[in-house]
Amino acid sequence: MAYMNKNAELKNGYNAYIDSSVDDMGTQMDVGLLLMEAGDTYVYEDAKKEVAILLFSGSVTYEWDGKKVEADRPDCFHHDAYCLLAGCGTKVTITAKAHSELYIQATVNETPYEAVMYTPDKVQVEHKGFGGELMGCMSREIKTFFDLDNAPFSKMVLGEVLNLPGKWSSYPPHHHPQPEVYFYRFDYPDGFGAGFANGEIFKTQHNGCAVINHGFHSQTAAPGYAMCYAWGIRHLEGDPWDKTRIDDPEHAWLWKADANDHIYPNH
Repeated sequence: MAYMNKNAELKNGYNAYIDSSVDDMGTQMDVGLLLMEAGDTYVYEDAKKEVAILLFSGSVTYEWDGKKVEADRPDCFHHDAYCLLAGCGTKVTITAKAHSELYIQATVNETPYEAVMYTPDKVQVEHKGFGGELMGCMSREIKTFFDLDNAPFSKMVLGEVLNLPGKWSSYPPHHHPQPEVYFYRFDYPDGFGAGFANGEIFKTQHNGCAVINHGFHSQTAAPGYAMCYAWGIRHLEGDPWDKTRIDDPEHAWLWKADANDHIYPNH
């Protein structure tokens, strides 16, 4: 597991967090944050790589293959998402209409396919933990832009989790063979939380990035601070991530319907 926090180093333009040609830490993906100001243009085109470009915040125009989509998202805490998934060889142009921040994830996939724009009406959204499980401590919103079900042509998976203040997500602790990347956003720049991976604990911060290449993992946000993180997975050859979840047997009892009923039973 590795954790990177680059707030002090971020600059306008593309900021690389993971470069798969140098050291991908098992992710097999490039990961970066694109910062743009009004009038800026960014072009992505790679003959061998597919790319996902997710708007965290701002106002941009996506253009590819003669198509154009206007995307506005003031923030990722109260507004729905836009994410473009484009196959190798596709020229994608992003033009900013205001200060904008976008998450970029790419991997080698030399089989071309037609780009797909996941607009708010196409994003899969689940609300988990609001039914009283574990006294509401796992209340969270899970967005899935694309996975094996709706994008079998891609070698990647990408989604977002809205971790409510003081709550937990990726919980109970679990793991899967496929390495995973988390990219964190907080509703306040000084917000923070904690991540757990393979026995290690790390402090999560705004624009921090965690690579979990093995072991059980889970995380929490500090009270008062909402945490939204992109979660990205690269399918392993012959072993794609198919909503794969292997729970930590030590904590499997937490799935029982009466878990924690012995704590303040009248409250």
